[in-house]
Amino acid sequence: MDRAQKEQLVDELGQIFESSGVVVVAHYVGLTVAEMQDLRARARAADASVRVAKNRLARIALEGKPCESIGDLLTGMTVLTFSEDPVAAAKVAQEFAKENQKLVILGGAMGENALDAAGVEAVSKMPSRDELIATLAGMLGAPASNIAGAIGAPASNIASILSTIEDKAA
Repeated sequence: MDRAQKEQLVDELGQIFESSGVVVVAHYVGLTVAEMQDLRARARAADASVRVAKNRLARIALEGKPCESIGDLLTGMTVLTFSEDPVAAAKVAQEFAKENQKLVILGGAMGENALDAAGVEAVSKMPSRDELIATLAGMLGAPASNIAGAIGAPASNIASILSTIEDKAA
């Protein structure tokens, strides 16, 4: 890798560290190519990404970024899982680590907040952006549905009373 390629890689990593809602750092010693492809596929399905980069270049890219504190985690064979959604990458990494003991989560960052392994696990248990939007939409729609039910209920009650009276008269 020549100097120009290294500079381009540092720029790409810098953009990742700036724009990501969460970055998870993990060791991946012993993962097979198939297992790594599985991790990448799961990340892609969750709108997250997986990146293996040289630790030295990643530390250079971290300089001056909000998540600069994760530089200490970049030792050994590390893989970065990241996403714009503050939860997606943590969920993917945590689920994969549960199924595959070779992926060991070291920690990560959520904006300026450094996370240890327990912090990444806590973030992974939070609802994703899409789940929150669905919950809010349901909450906003519930009062309208309740009002419609309350308005329609008296008419329904009157119809059932009239039906009962008609049945008794016959």
